[in-house]
Amino acid sequence: MRAIIAAAGTGGHINPGIAIANKIKENEPDSEIIFVGTDRGLENDLVPRAGYELKTIDAYGLSKKISIDNLKKLYKTFKGIGEAKKIVKDFKPDIVIGTGGYICGAVVLAATKYKVPVILHESNAFPGKAVQMLAKKANTILVSFKDAQKRIKNCKNVVFTGTPVKIKKQNYSLSQKAKIINELGLSQTRPIVLIFGGSQGAQKINEAIIDIIKNKANKDYQMIWATGPKQYDIIKQELEKNNINIEKIENTKIVPYIYNMEEVENISDLVVARSGAMTITEISNLAKPSILIPLPNVSNDHQMYNAKVLENIGAAKIITNDNLNGELLNNTIKSVVLDKKVCENMGDNAFKVSTNDVEEKIYNEIIKAIKNK
Repeated sequence: MRAIIAAAGTGGHINPGIAIANKIKENEPDSEIIFVGTDRGLENDLVPRAGYELKTIDAYGLSKKISIDNLKKLYKTFKGIGEAKKIVKDFKPDIVIGTGGYICGAVVLAATKYKVPVILHESNAFPGKAVQMLAKKANTILVSFKDAQKRIKNCKNVVFTGTPVKIKKQNYSLSQKAKIINELGLSQTRPIVLIFGGSQGAQKINEAIIDIIKNKANKDYQMIWATGPKQYDIIKQELEKNNINIEKIENTKIVPYIYNMEEVENISDLVVARSGAMTITEISNLAKPSILIPLPNVSNDHQMYNAKVLENIGAAKIITNDNLNGELLNNTIKSVVLDKKVCENMGDNAFKVSTNDVEEKIYNEIIKAIKNK
């Protein structure tokens, strides 16, 4: 198989593309796969690190506001369509796969010109602008949430598959779990709350956690907190102003980034996080209760729609970004994590929307699209 995968910007777009590429390679080792992105996003790190070639084009998200900057971006985006056409013409793919974001526009238009079948993957419960605009040109749209199916109007073939994620549910033995907890410097006697705001951190969440630490409010539970690499030193300095050593806080482990996230997420009793599509998928697959703080001011408020998928079935509690503070977060954490029955019920409810064999389902749809072209 020869495949082009359009993925750019954030890990939420790029990582599903890499997972799809890996599945194609697993089933068809001789496949040739290239990625198309920009020279600005995380794809420049993640795609080569995964072992795939990345070709870059000019592409930008455009606002409705008329400005010189927006006109420049529009000109460069039209130029990018020409660049995408050349890539498709030269590579001669059997399939073009887009995993969301503005990069998809140019690549899908190029695929359409050369009559190459197109599959789009939408990770969010509320489909993004790119997927909505390109729906008519796609042979198939794959969605991560059943709620998204009814929100895509212009594509005849919308299939629920779920989102491919690296983190899987692990049934650790007591000794394995104890080893992971000990390596974190935490205790086995208190519940563990995992807190993160995405790979770059989330300032509002970080401010709330600092408040909890200053007030020593987490006496009954432990926190493993990933601040984000860019935020760690700022938080360290803020704590030092209050004579708090970041490495010596009772019931708390603070790190810039969690590299063994699968282990940490599996042994945690509660997750506090933003509500990106991949986070929601991981939480449901691992059957974890959660407190979600949707990132505001994103396209179509999609993080709120993602969070409501879990809130509506009693699997999560939502705190809006505007309302978030240390006292509210601490009280909400305690209301869940200190009640084993509440924790268990929320986790069981989360598992109801978990997805299995996601990569295999996606691969099967790719094969169908190629055969039916």
